[in-house]
Amino acid sequence: MSKETRTMPKTEYTIEPGKQDLVSTVVLDAPRELVFKAYTDPDLFARWWGPSRYENEILKFDQRTGGEWHVVQKGADGAEFAFRGVNHEVVAPERICQTFEYLGVPGHVALQTATFEDLGSKTKIVAQIVFQSVMDRDGMVASGMRDGADESMNRLADLLETLKAGK
Repeated sequence: MSKETRTMPKTEYTIEPGKQDLVSTVVLDAPRELVFKAYTDPDLFARWWGPSRYENEILKFDQRTGGEWHVVQKGADGAEFAFRGVNHEVVAPERICQTFEYLGVPGHVALQTATFEDLGSKTKIVAQIVFQSVMDRDGMVASGMRDGADESMNRLADLLETLKAGK
């Protein structure tokens, strides 16, 4: 199915005033093992994570419990945005719990837990991100986080279609 006729995934967000967390939920049209692989294989991850105007450079990507990750997004204009974290728990293909830190504002570390629910030929991802404060959470939301996350999920859906087609 072409991208023009395929329905792109719709991510639902729960962002309650005064709370320091947010929850996103999305259903992707691919089996759980394949979705989990796209999250944990550095070559696949680099192809979908973040806005398409940036290329991901994977500096470190140890997707095991206790492993660290470090990714730099590079724009054609020379802009660079670095992110890093530590995996607190990786249970294939069910769950990833990891920290997330944008190095442009170091010291503001969030804890993200993503669960991958098997819906047969589809996968439901529920991600809860807990920030250190309501102000940190609200700042992330105000920065355009939803647009970037939505674009990532659309790119992931495209990649999953390619992988399912064996390309």
